[in-house]
Amino acid sequence: MVVPQAQSAVVERLGRFRTVAQPGLNMLVPFFDRVRARIDLREQVVSFPPQPVITQDNLTVSIDTVVYFQVTDARAAVYEISNYIVAVEQLTTTTLRNVVGAMSLEETLTSRDAINTQLRGVLDTETGRWGIRVARVELKAIDPPPSIQDSMEKQMRADREKRAMILNAEGTRESAIKTAEGQKQSAILAAEGQKQAAILEAEADRQSSILRAQGERASQYLQSQGQAKAIEKVFAAVKRAKPTPELLAYQYLQTLPQMAQGDANKVWVVPSDFGKSLEGFARMLGEPGEDGVFRYEPSQETSDAPPAEAVEESVQAWFDTSTNPEVAEAVRAAEAVARKEVPPANMSQPPERG
Repeated sequence: MVVPQAQSAVVERLGRFRTVAQPGLNMLVPFFDRVRARIDLREQVVSFPPQPVITQDNLTVSIDTVVYFQVTDARAAVYEISNYIVAVEQLTTTTLRNVVGAMSLEETLTSRDAINTQLRGVLDTETGRWGIRVARVELKAIDPPPSIQDSMEKQMRADREKRAMILNAEGTRESAIKTAEGQKQSAILAAEGQKQAAILEAEADRQSSILRAQGERASQYLQSQGQAKAIEKVFAAVKRAKPTPELLAYQYLQTLPQMAQGDANKVWVVPSDFGKSLEGFARMLGEPGEDGVFRYEPSQETSDAPPAEAVEESVQAWFDTSTNPEVAEAVRAAEAVARKEVPPANMSQPPERG
Protein backbone atom coordinates (compact mmCIF):
# COMPACT_ATOMS: atom_id res chain seq x y z
CA MET A 1 0.00 0.00 0.00
CA VAL A 2 1.25 3.46 -0.88
CA VAL A 3 0.36 6.32 1.53
CA PRO A 4 0.66 9.89 0.13
CA GLN A 5 2.72 12.59 1.82
CA ALA A 6 1.06 14.42 4.77
CA GLN A 7 -1.31 11.51 5.33
CA SER A 8 -1.32 8.46 7.52
CA ALA A 9 -3.40 5.27 7.62
CA VAL A 10 -4.55 3.31 10.66
CA VAL A 11 -4.04 -0.40 9.90
CA GLU A 12 -5.91 -3.14 11.76
CA ARG A 13 -5.21 -6.86 11.74
CA LEU A 14 -8.17 -9.10 12.36
CA GLY A 15 -10.09 -6.12 13.85
CA ARG A 16 -7.35 -5.02 16.21
CA PHE A 17 -5.01 -2.02 15.84
CA ARG A 18 -1.72 -3.09 14.29
CA THR A 19 0.14 0.07 13.18
CA VAL A 20 -0.05 3.51 11.62
CA ALA A 21 1.16 3.41 8.04
CA GLN A 22 3.51 6.31 7.26
CA PRO A 23 3.78 8.04 3.89
CA GLY A 24 5.40 5.79 1.30
CA LEU A 25 5.28 2.04 0.59
CA ASN A 26 3.77 -0.16 3.29
CA MET A 27 3.33 -3.97 3.25
CA LEU A 28 -0.05 -5.49 4.21
CA VAL A 29 -1.07 -9.15 4.59
CA PRO A 30 -4.10 -9.85 2.44
CA PHE A 31 -7.27 -10.93 4.25
CA PHE A 32 -5.61 -10.19 7.60
CA ASP A 33 -4.73 -6.48 7.41
CA ARG A 34 -7.06 -3.66 6.40
CA VAL A 35 -7.03 0.15 6.54
CA ARG A 36 -9.39 1.46 9.21
CA ALA A 37 -9.12 5.19 8.31
CA ARG A 38 -6.95 7.61 6.43
CA ILE A 39 -6.03 10.74 8.40
CA ASP A 40 -4.98 14.08 6.86
CA LEU A 41 -2.01 15.40 8.85
CA ARG A 42 -2.16 18.93 7.40
CA GLU A 43 -3.60 21.90 9.34
CA GLN A 44 -7.31 22.07 8.73
CA VAL A 45 -9.71 25.00 8.81
CA VAL A 46 -13.28 24.48 9.97
CA SER A 47 -15.88 27.26 9.94
CA PHE A 48 -18.81 26.64 12.23
CA PRO A 49 -22.29 28.14 11.66
CA PRO A 50 -23.40 31.15 13.78
CA GLN A 51 -24.11 30.23 17.38
CA PRO A 52 -26.47 32.24 19.65
CA VAL A 53 -24.67 33.32 22.81
CA ILE A 54 -26.10 35.24 25.77
CA THR A 55 -23.91 37.95 27.27
CA GLN A 56 -23.70 39.03 30.89
CA ASP A 57 -26.27 41.80 30.34
CA ASN A 58 -28.78 39.24 28.93
CA LEU A 59 -28.38 40.14 25.26
CA THR A 60 -28.27 37.43 22.62
CA VAL A 61 -25.55 37.77 20.01
CA SER A 62 -24.76 35.54 17.07
CA ILE A 63 -21.07 34.59 16.78
CA ASP A 64 -19.33 32.87 13.85
CA THR A 65 -16.12 31.01 14.73
CA VAL A 66 -13.26 29.59 12.69
CA VAL A 67 -10.97 26.89 14.18
CA TYR A 68 -7.51 26.01 12.85
CA PHE A 69 -6.38 22.55 14.07
CA GLN A 70 -4.02 19.72 13.09
CA VAL A 71 -4.06 15.98 13.83
CA THR A 72 -0.85 15.00 15.54
CA ASP A 73 -1.77 11.42 16.58
CA ALA A 74 -3.76 9.42 14.03
CA ARG A 75 -4.40 6.50 16.39
CA ALA A 76 -5.92 8.80 19.10
CA ALA A 77 -8.00 10.65 16.52
CA VAL A 78 -9.52 7.35 15.41
CA TYR A 79 -9.91 5.42 18.64
CA GLU A 80 -10.30 8.19 21.30
CA ILE A 81 -13.15 10.10 19.64
CA SER A 82 -15.72 8.97 17.13
CA ASN A 83 -15.84 12.27 15.15
CA TYR A 84 -13.23 14.78 16.15
CA ILE A 85 -14.61 17.56 13.88
CA VAL A 86 -18.03 17.48 15.56
CA ALA A 87 -16.32 17.24 18.93
CA VAL A 88 -14.24 20.36 18.20
CA GLU A 89 -17.37 22.21 17.06
CA GLN A 90 -19.35 21.39 20.16
CA LEU A 91 -16.43 22.11 22.45
CA THR A 92 -15.92 25.46 20.74
CA THR A 93 -19.62 26.34 21.16
CA THR A 94 -19.76 25.48 24.87
CA THR A 95 -16.47 27.21 25.63
CA LEU A 96 -17.56 30.30 23.68
CA ARG A 97 -20.77 30.52 25.67
CA ASN A 98 -18.87 30.27 28.95
CA VAL A 99 -16.40 32.97 27.97
CA VAL A 100 -18.91 35.42 26.46
CA GLY A 101 -21.43 34.81 29.25
CA ALA A 102 -19.00 36.49 31.65
CA MET A 103 -18.75 39.63 29.49
CA SER A 104 -21.08 42.47 28.62
CA LEU A 105 -22.01 43.28 25.04
CA GLU A 106 -19.57 46.17 24.84
CA GLU A 107 -16.74 44.04 26.21
CA THR A 108 -17.63 41.27 23.78
CA LEU A 109 -17.45 43.63 20.82
CA THR A 110 -14.13 45.13 21.91
CA SER A 111 -12.35 42.07 23.35
CA ARG A 112 -11.98 39.68 20.44
CA ASP A 113 -8.32 39.01 21.11
CA ALA A 114 -9.05 38.06 24.71
CA ILE A 115 -11.88 35.73 23.65
CA ASN A 116 -9.66 34.11 21.00
CA THR A 117 -6.89 33.50 23.52
CA GLN A 118 -9.23 31.93 26.09
CA LEU A 119 -10.89 29.69 23.49
CA ARG A 120 -7.57 28.49 22.14
CA GLY A 121 -6.28 27.66 25.60
CA VAL A 122 -9.35 25.64 26.56
CA LEU A 123 -9.62 23.82 23.22
CA ASP A 124 -5.94 22.96 23.06
CA THR A 125 -6.09 21.46 26.55
CA GLU A 126 -9.22 19.42 25.92
CA THR A 127 -8.34 18.17 22.44
CA GLY A 128 -4.82 17.10 23.33
CA ARG A 129 -5.98 13.62 24.42
CA TRP A 130 -7.70 13.21 21.04
CA GLY A 131 -4.42 13.69 19.20
CA ILE A 132 -5.47 17.11 17.97
CA ARG A 133 -3.58 20.41 18.35
CA VAL A 134 -5.67 23.61 18.09
CA ALA A 135 -3.48 26.26 16.44
CA ARG A 136 -5.84 29.23 16.45
CA VAL A 137 -9.45 30.26 17.05
CA GLU A 138 -10.92 33.33 15.37
CA LEU A 139 -14.28 35.08 15.79
CA LYS A 140 -15.38 35.77 12.25
CA ALA A 141 -18.44 37.85 13.12
CA ILE A 142 -20.34 39.07 16.18
CA ASP A 143 -23.87 40.11 15.28
CA PRO A 144 -26.00 41.70 18.03
CA PRO A 145 -29.82 41.75 17.71
CA PRO A 146 -31.32 44.21 15.20
CA SER A 147 -32.74 46.40 17.96
CA ILE A 148 -29.33 46.57 19.60
CA GLN A 149 -27.72 47.35 16.27
CA ASP A 150 -30.20 50.17 15.74
CA SER A 151 -29.50 51.49 19.23
CA MET A 152 -25.78 51.25 18.64
CA GLU A 153 -26.10 53.11 15.35
CA LYS A 154 -28.12 55.82 17.06
CA GLN A 155 -25.53 55.99 19.83
CA MET A 156 -22.71 56.20 17.33
CA ARG A 157 -24.63 58.82 15.35
CA ALA A 158 -25.25 60.81 18.54
CA ASP A 159 -21.60 60.44 19.47
CA ARG A 160 -20.51 61.68 16.05
CA GLU A 161 -22.94 64.58 16.26
CA LYS A 162 -21.62 65.36 19.73
CA ARG A 163 -18.06 65.37 18.47
CA ALA A 164 -19.09 67.52 15.52
CA MET A 165 -20.77 70.00 17.87
CA ILE A 166 -17.69 69.99 20.10
CA LEU A 167 -15.45 70.62 17.10
CA ASN A 168 -17.75 73.39 15.88
CA ALA A 169 -17.75 74.94 19.35
CA GLU A 170 -13.97 74.65 19.48
CA GLY A 171 -13.71 76.25 16.05
CA THR A 172 -16.05 79.07 17.09
CA ARG A 173 -14.08 79.55 20.29
CA GLU A 174 -10.76 79.62 18.44
CA SER A 175 -12.22 82.02 15.88
CA ALA A 176 -13.48 84.30 18.66
CA ILE A 177 -10.08 84.16 20.35
CA LYS A 178 -8.28 84.96 17.12
CA THR A 179 -10.72 87.78 16.38
CA ALA A 180 -10.29 89.18 19.89
CA GLU A 181 -6.53 88.96 19.57
CA GLY A 182 -6.68 90.73 16.22
CA GLN A 183 -8.89 93.47 17.66
CA LYS A 184 -6.54 93.76 20.61
CA GLN A 185 -3.52 94.13 18.35
CA SER A 186 -5.43 96.60 16.18
CA ALA A 187 -6.40 98.64 19.25
CA ILE A 188 -2.80 98.57 20.50
CA LEU A 189 -1.46 99.69 17.14
CA ALA A 190 -4.14 102.38 16.87
CA ALA A 191 -3.33 103.61 20.38
CA GLU A 192 0.38 103.61 19.58
CA GLY A 193 -0.31 105.52 16.39
CA GLN A 194 -2.49 108.06 18.21
CA LYS A 195 0.15 108.36 20.91
CA GLN A 196 2.93 109.01 18.40
CA ALA A 197 0.69 111.35 16.41
CA ALA A 198 -0.12 113.29 19.59
CA ILE A 199 3.59 113.42 20.46
CA LEU A 200 4.52 114.64 17.00
CA GLU A 201 1.61 117.11 16.94
CA ALA A 202 2.55 118.45 20.38
CA GLU A 203 6.19 118.69 19.32
CA ALA A 204 5.14 120.43 16.12
CA ASP A 205 2.93 122.88 18.06
CA ARG A 206 5.77 123.51 20.46
CA GLN A 207 8.30 124.11 17.72
CA SER A 208 5.77 126.20 15.79
CA SER A 209 5.08 128.33 18.86
CA ILE A 210 8.81 128.73 19.48
CA LEU A 211 9.51 129.64 15.88
CA ARG A 212 6.48 131.97 15.76
CA ALA A 213 7.64 133.70 18.96
CA GLN A 214 11.14 133.99 17.58
CA GLY A 215 9.76 135.42 14.34
CA GLU A 216 7.59 137.93 16.18
CA ARG A 217 10.54 138.93 18.35
CA ALA A 218 12.75 139.40 15.30
CA SER A 219 9.94 141.30 13.53
CA GLN A 220 9.46 143.65 16.47
CA TYR A 221 13.19 144.17 16.65
CA LEU A 222 13.33 145.02 12.96
CA GLN A 223 10.32 147.35 13.29
CA SER A 224 11.96 149.14 16.19
CA GLN A 225 15.15 149.43 14.17
CA GLY A 226 13.16 150.80 11.25
CA GLN A 227 11.40 153.30 13.45
CA ALA A 228 14.72 154.33 15.00
CA LYS A 229 16.23 154.71 11.55
CA ALA A 230 13.25 156.77 10.39
CA ILE A 231 13.46 159.03 13.43
CA GLU A 232 17.18 159.38 12.89
CA LYS A 233 16.67 160.28 9.24
CA VAL A 234 13.94 162.79 10.08
CA PHE A 235 15.97 164.29 12.86
CA ALA A 236 19.04 164.57 10.57
CA ALA A 237 16.92 166.18 7.87
CA VAL A 238 15.52 168.64 10.38
CA LYS A 239 19.00 169.48 11.54
CA ARG A 240 20.21 169.95 7.98
CA ALA A 241 17.22 172.18 7.10
CA LYS A 242 17.80 174.62 9.98
CA PRO A 243 14.09 175.36 10.49
CA THR A 244 12.89 178.84 11.48
CA PRO A 245 10.03 179.60 13.92
CA GLU A 246 7.77 180.25 10.96
CA LEU A 247 8.44 176.75 9.59
CA LEU A 248 7.79 175.19 12.98
CA ALA A 249 4.55 177.14 13.25
CA TYR A 250 3.56 176.04 9.78
CA GLN A 251 4.29 172.34 10.58
CA TYR A 252 2.37 172.66 13.80
CA LEU A 253 -0.65 174.11 12.02
CA GLN A 254 -0.54 171.22 9.52
CA THR A 255 -0.68 168.68 12.32
CA LEU A 256 -3.66 170.33 14.02
CA PRO A 257 -6.28 168.70 11.71
CA GLN A 258 -4.77 165.30 12.38
CA MET A 259 -4.89 165.95 16.13
CA ALA A 260 -8.55 166.92 15.82
CA GLN A 261 -9.62 163.82 13.87
CA GLY A 262 -10.52 161.88 17.03
CA ASP A 263 -14.21 161.21 17.78
CA ALA A 264 -13.81 162.66 21.26
CA ASN A 265 -12.34 165.93 19.97
CA LYS A 266 -15.31 168.27 19.45
CA VAL A 267 -13.61 171.64 20.05
CA TRP A 268 -9.96 172.57 19.51
CA VAL A 269 -8.61 175.85 20.91
CA VAL A 270 -5.46 177.41 19.55
CA PRO A 271 -3.62 179.22 22.35
CA SER A 272 -3.15 183.00 21.86
CA ASP A 273 0.44 182.92 22.89
CA PHE A 274 1.30 180.22 20.38
CA GLY A 275 3.68 182.50 18.45
CA LYS A 276 5.47 183.53 21.58
CA SER A 277 5.97 179.89 22.54
CA LEU A 278 7.52 179.03 19.20
CA GLU A 279 9.68 182.15 19.39
CA GLY A 280 10.94 181.15 22.81
CA PHE A 281 11.59 177.63 21.59
CA ALA A 282 13.58 178.96 18.62
CA ARG A 283 15.56 181.37 20.81
CA MET A 284 16.40 178.52 23.22
CA LEU A 285 17.60 176.07 20.55
CA GLY A 286 18.73 178.41 17.76
CA GLU A 287 21.24 181.10 17.06
CA PRO A 288 20.45 184.55 15.51
CA GLY A 289 21.53 184.89 11.94
CA GLU A 290 22.77 187.95 10.02
CA ASP A 291 19.18 188.97 9.34
CA GLY A 292 18.35 188.76 13.06
CA VAL A 293 16.22 185.55 12.68
CA PHE A 294 16.87 182.75 15.07
CA ARG A 295 17.66 179.47 13.30
CA TYR A 296 18.33 175.99 14.65
CA GLU A 297 21.98 175.10 14.70
CA PRO A 298 22.83 171.39 15.02
CA SER A 299 25.08 170.37 17.84
CA GLN A 300 28.71 169.80 17.00
CA GLU A 301 28.97 166.89 19.46
CA THR A 302 29.23 163.45 17.92
CA SER A 303 27.41 160.51 19.41
CA ASP A 304 29.13 157.21 20.05
CA ALA A 305 25.86 155.27 19.62
CA PRO A 306 25.88 152.63 16.82
CA PRO A 307 23.82 153.29 13.73
CA ALA A 308 20.26 152.13 13.77
CA GLU A 309 20.87 149.47 11.08
CA ALA A 310 23.57 147.74 13.17
CA VAL A 311 22.52 144.40 14.73
CA GLU A 312 23.85 143.48 18.13
CA GLU A 313 25.63 140.20 18.58
CA SER A 314 23.19 139.11 21.29
CA VAL A 315 20.31 139.14 18.80
CA GLN A 316 22.14 137.60 15.86
CA ALA A 317 20.65 134.19 16.72
CA TRP A 318 17.12 135.59 16.27
CA PHE A 319 17.61 135.70 12.53
CA ASP A 320 19.15 132.22 12.22
CA THR A 321 16.83 130.08 10.03
CA SER A 322 18.80 126.85 10.37
CA THR A 323 17.17 123.83 12.11
CA ASN A 324 17.84 123.41 15.81
CA PRO A 325 19.80 120.11 16.34
CA GLU A 326 17.88 119.36 19.54
CA VAL A 327 14.54 119.80 17.75
CA ALA A 328 15.67 117.60 14.85
CA GLU A 329 16.83 114.90 17.29
CA ALA A 330 13.50 115.00 19.16
CA VAL A 331 11.58 114.65 15.88
CA ARG A 332 13.75 111.69 14.79
CA ALA A 333 13.22 109.98 18.17
CA ALA A 334 9.45 110.44 17.92
CA GLU A 335 9.41 109.04 14.37
CA ALA A 336 11.50 106.02 15.46
CA VAL A 337 9.05 105.27 18.27
CA ALA A 338 6.13 105.64 15.85
CA ARG A 339 7.65 103.16 13.38
CA LYS A 340 8.46 100.59 16.09
CA GLU A 341 6.41 97.41 15.73
CA VAL A 342 4.19 96.33 18.61
CA PRO A 343 5.12 92.79 19.82
CA PRO A 344 2.22 90.28 19.46
CA ALA A 345 0.46 89.13 22.64
CA ASN A 346 0.83 85.52 23.82
CA MET A 347 -1.88 83.33 22.43
CA SER A 348 -3.76 81.25 24.89
CA GLN A 349 -3.12 77.60 24.31
CA PRO A 350 -6.15 75.67 23.11
CA PRO A 351 -7.56 73.24 25.63
CA GLU A 352 -6.85 69.57 25.21
CA ARG A 353 -9.58 67.68 23.44
CA GLY A 354 -10.98 64.57 25.03
